[in-house]
Amino acid sequence: MMTVAACGGPASEHADVIYTHAQVWTGVPGAPLAEALAVRGERLLAVGTAEEVEAYGGATTRVVDLGGRFVMPGFIDNHVHFLGGGFQLASVDLRTAASPDAFRRRLADFARSVPPGRWITGGDWDHEAWGGALPRREWIDAVTPANPVFVSRLDGHMALANSLALARAGITRDTPDPAGGTIVRDPATGEPTGILKDAAMDLVFAVIPEPSEEELDEALERAMAHAVALGVTQVHDMGTYGGWTDLATYRRAHARGTLKLRLYAFVPLADVDRLAAYVDEHGPGDDRLRWGGLKGFVDGSLGSTTAWFYAPYDDAPETTGLLVTDSTALRARILRADAASLHVAVHAIGDRANDWLLDAYAAAARINGPRDRRFRIEHAQHLTREAIPRFARQGVIPSMQPYHAIDDGRWAEKRIGPERIRTTYAFRSLLDAGAPLTFGSDWTVAPLNPLEGVYAAVTRRTLDGAHPEGWVPEEKVSVEEALRAYTAANAYAGFQEDRLGYLARGYLADFVVLSENLLILDPVQIPQVRVLRTVVGGVEQYVAE
Repeated sequence: MMTVAACGGPASEHADVIYTHAQVWTGVPGAPLAEALAVRGERLLAVGTAEEVEAYGGATTRVVDLGGRFVMPGFIDNHVHFLGGGFQLASVDLRTAASPDAFRRRLADFARSVPPGRWITGGDWDHEAWGGALPRREWIDAVTPANPVFVSRLDGHMALANSLALARAGITRDTPDPAGGTIVRDPATGEPTGILKDAAMDLVFAVIPEPSEEELDEALERAMAHAVALGVTQVHDMGTYGGWTDLATYRRAHARGTLKLRLYAFVPLADVDRLAAYVDEHGPGDDRLRWGGLKGFVDGSLGSTTAWFYAPYDDAPETTGLLVTDSTALRARILRADAASLHVAVHAIGDRANDWLLDAYAAAARINGPRDRRFRIEHAQHLTREAIPRFARQGVIPSMQPYHAIDDGRWAEKRIGPERIRTTYAFRSLLDAGAPLTFGSDWTVAPLNPLEGVYAAVTRRTLDGAHPEGWVPEEKVSVEEALRAYTAANAYAGFQEDRLGYLARGYLADFVVLSENLLILDPVQIPQVRVLRTVVGGVEQYVAE
């Protein structure tokens, strides 16, 4: 619980900029509303009424009249793959391909724009958009004869390779499935169809050339420009290129002074010893770029039928999903990371995966003793009823991405049945149980736009329009609860609640100006709200034209 004064300090402390005549949601418990902000350097000097704040004006103070617009703390996204997003912005977009023909046509058009021999990656396709049939290499071989192709499903847990890519990776009918992965094969011939799931994807990733530093830097620039235009002022990055390449890219930008937003960078949990040594040598970073987090995996995804459940899938009764990391190794890494006081975040989607991870976290806390560890479960999508109160009891953060609910809600029931979906994306139940619920996007798996995430959490209207009152509507949250999950709760999830997530004196001046007041707007209209201005550390990183 925070205690702050909305205003305070002598009026002789002159502001660099005053933003006034606004509707300000501060997020501060007990003092949530204000009219103006004063900024000095990278921090907030005052927050309060227009009269109170304007007293901080001086001869050189710039005054910005916001004309009654809505101001709130900058959005913090709890889970992105940031460089991947930057590359995807310049790659083939298959997210809205609604038929096999559209899928093939978009790849053909994109292939004509790239030199022969260059890999085509990205994609973000969704086979549920055309009825659920998985794409095959035969769909695309004829239109990509000169380019190896490896395009991912939007969840990142399976991808389609064309025949050229399979040949580069040496994948044939005789290639065994790797541990934690599946090479999908034609049931009649045994030949690979081109679909690779989870760990099997690494067979192709291993032969794709690494991007150059210049390409990585350009991808970061694209990602940052996209983020600040959406009002995002910090991301918790789960990595694209093994975490370390990502971190090196961010450190180069930080050294140049070109980071437009804040980053909290995670590296693979398997690298626990390397990260511990890195933190010992370099410290944990600063307010602009931090590290010290580790990301692991228990299972796969619902869309790829690799999320790990107790019971078989309704539409794939031969499987209960995959444990994608050896359980003994995963448990040992969690224990070792926690003992080193590093921050642990692990992906778990199925009900069995979440229970397994809650048990592993409880064991680590018991063995290593009390401390402020803030274990995170990334996604926490499908829970048993008994798991819900455990998050609050154990102090585990459910790091959730609400857009997935309105996407998966179109088809999830056919996959896991009506009973299991009652505790799917259990936002309301987790909040009511006292869990520190946080929100984000999982970009590029879902759109980065936090307003779409707020809309999803508040309305739960699926993308197909089939649930106008909301899919599993009892799990809706209020607009203010969703905003808190995107701001203060994420600051807490990153150990920065003393400087981020609220608009209060002394806090970092990270805020966004929106065209409408989200607290009084019909939630159905939230996706139409425009970002007018994004300020990070007192600097206007985005101003709408």
